[in-house]
Amino acid sequence: METSTILSYFDEICKIPRESGHEEQIIEYLCNFAIKHNLEYKKDDAGNVVIIKKASKGKEHLPAIVLQSHSDMVCEKNSSSKHDFSKDPIKYIIENGWMIAPDTTLGADCGIGVAAQLAILADQTINAPVIEALFTTEEETGLTGAKSLKPGFISGKYLINLDSEDEGEIFIGCAGGIDTTARFRYNSETISGKREFLKLDIKGATGGHSGDDINKNRANAVQLLARALYSLKKLTDFSLCEIDGGNKRNAIAREAFAIIAIDKSNLQKSIEFIEIFNKDIKQEYNITEPQLTALATATFPRESSIDSGTTDNLILALNGVPHGVLAMSQDIKDFVETSTNLASVKMSEPGIITVCTSQRSSINSARYNAANRIESVFILAGAEVSHESEYPGWKPNPNSQLLKTGVASYVSLFGTEPLVKAIHAGLECGMFEAIYPGIEMISFGPTLRGVHAPGERLEIASLEKFAKLLVHIIENIK
Repeated sequence: METSTILSYFDEICKIPRESGHEEQIIEYLCNFAIKHNLEYKKDDAGNVVIIKKASKGKEHLPAIVLQSHSDMVCEKNSSSKHDFSKDPIKYIIENGWMIAPDTTLGADCGIGVAAQLAILADQTINAPVIEALFTTEEETGLTGAKSLKPGFISGKYLINLDSEDEGEIFIGCAGGIDTTARFRYNSETISGKREFLKLDIKGATGGHSGDDINKNRANAVQLLARALYSLKKLTDFSLCEIDGGNKRNAIAREAFAIIAIDKSNLQKSIEFIEIFNKDIKQEYNITEPQLTALATATFPRESSIDSGTTDNLILALNGVPHGVLAMSQDIKDFVETSTNLASVKMSEPGIITVCTSQRSSINSARYNAANRIESVFILAGAEVSHESEYPGWKPNPNSQLLKTGVASYVSLFGTEPLVKAIHAGLECGMFEAIYPGIEMISFGPTLRGVHAPGERLEIASLEKFAKLLVHIIENIK
């Protein structure tokens, strides 16, 4: 199976809109692929698709192998980009051995896994047992497709998840997660008198995956905006007219802004404060965030603002709520055990400000405790709090036959042992384990960087090793 074949399928996938919750076109593409190649397929009510390839001659007696990826992608773009994810193809470049989407997410998470499955389904030279290629929906917004799977939809004894991002590593466990959402109800107040209007921007942060990148000291734009507003409130009074920051629950917020109304007499010292704040955060994040910027600029007048009580409570909550690593594992060196992500703040509908957060942990009790800590802060601030999109962790099975085959294949191909690890990000494997008890699973993939953020990139050299390993495992599993 050639790397070029995988890339050709990935190029086709890049032309198909597939934002989470809007996957109709990629689902249709997968079904048409099965029809074109005379392969049996099934589709359930959640949009999950499984395409079945018969066993090669002499392999009919072996258990089926499930190859699994998710068909949706995180759709993030730079604020300057005019890209429309509902219709525009993903634009990428090849540079220094990497495939890169400069202004948007690339969707290699998990589009490259989808492409690899299609290449295997189409390849007539691979000598393998029955292959069940499973494509799940809405993984990025709560593992909705995986949660909807029913017993019998797949039958394989082994499952290879293709949603990991570091070549040379095989994953056998992951964290579970839960989302905590706070809603602040506010009244609008008419702005009177002579006021100046400033837009406070936090921009240029790297962002990234709220699981994989949570321990890399990356700036959270929402958190920094709250910090600036809290300190500015101590310096001078202002009215908060608008606030917006972050986007996806599983991405670290890259950009955030607020519109404030202040007395003209306080304008200059407010601007000077933001200039000092900008220098402070640039110094704090000089290694991890070289493009990070805080900026204050004049903007057009607004007629109303958020009532002062809600403004104070919102700023206190956003400034006080934790973000980042809460605990490191006591069992696995340098492994994040529990974390929380302050994902976004939105004026989602008239009279309501919604704050989205997500908590992860490989220990159930620690995950619930993290969610309760976040809930406590928001309740104290007068918000309504709910929890949703919970998913279980995946408990490692170091004695799995599939794992042994994976390690042996890697050693045979590349002359060195892969790292066998657990991952702090959420994978659908925890859901599969609950629905299909006894199924053996591993997860691996090519090297990806910057997932869930513009500039996401795929290392092409790692794709070749990934493809060789995948074929070797399915040809040698017993």
